[in-house]
Amino acid sequence: MSGAAEGLTSPAGDRWGNGGAGSGGSRNGGSRTSGFRKRSRRHRWATGTRSALTSPLAVPAAVAVAFLFLPLLGLLVRAPWRGLPRLLTDPLVLTALRLSLVSATAATGLSLLLGVPLAWVLARAGGPVARLLRALVTLPLVLPPVVGGVALLLALGRRGIVGQYLDSWFGITLPFTTAGVVVAETFVAMPFLVVSVEGALRSADRGLEDAAATLGARPLTVFRRVTLPLIVPSLVAGAVLSWARALGEFGATITFAGNFPGTTQTMPLLVYVLLQSDPEAAVAVSLVLLTVSVVALATLRDRWLRQGASA
Repeated sequence: MSGAAEGLTSPAGDRWGNGGAGSGGSRNGGSRTSGFRKRSRRHRWATGTRSALTSPLAVPAAVAVAFLFLPLLGLLVRAPWRGLPRLLTDPLVLTALRLSLVSATAATGLSLLLGVPLAWVLARAGGPVARLLRALVTLPLVLPPVVGGVALLLALGRRGIVGQYLDSWFGITLPFTTAGVVVAETFVAMPFLVVSVEGALRSADRGLEDAAATLGARPLTVFRRVTLPLIVPSLVAGAVLSWARALGEFGATITFAGNFPGTTQTMPLLVYVLLQSDPEAAVAVSLVLLTVSVVALATLRDRWLRQGASA
């Protein structure tokens, strides 16, 4: 009887093939556990999907999906697919596309240069001052873009509270220039980066930074060698969101920078002009912006899935 008990509980290898180091039981057990977890997740997903589809809330949810999807479907159905190459190779469209890509990339770079340090300050600071700064940073997210353009004119215009000195002291004029486009896009896009990076900094392990500082690393070295690698996924996600938001900016751009072909006319502004004179060309340019948005969502998909799995 004792021998049978030893056979069941021996650490060298149990009778069920789960323990022996030489038999690979641990590896097989891990594979079975992993497979069980995957099946369990699939089961929970299937069960949750069935319960969601049979819920009374499924009807308004379906209406919401149709409300969001039908306009995009209309864009795809009414697109001039046969004449698309000719419309997209028009010099006016190519010029607007080039300006949009350059200005959105420059706005994203400026957002990274200024927004990452700002996110670090917001994540590390506390008190009413930090809360006020956070409110000011997120204000462009809810501010109407046209109002943002007016605010930029009053601040950075030739008679603005800062722009007048830029003009008289340095000869720098921002409104109705390509630089003005970059400024307007940065104003509306930077908050997306700051919010993403601040959340990552708040959830990052502060112990690693403290350990590096204890070993004698300077604050800038700690930030560059320890903090930044920890927040790379959120940094990339925030940069992609900022770039996509800058590429699609309309209200602040047309108010602060105007709509001059070759200088300030970006793709959204071109869509607005073409919609009045050539609707088919407007739809073709809109498809380009839609494609960019889909690519941005696909880039962020894995990050959102990881966040959902860890929640």
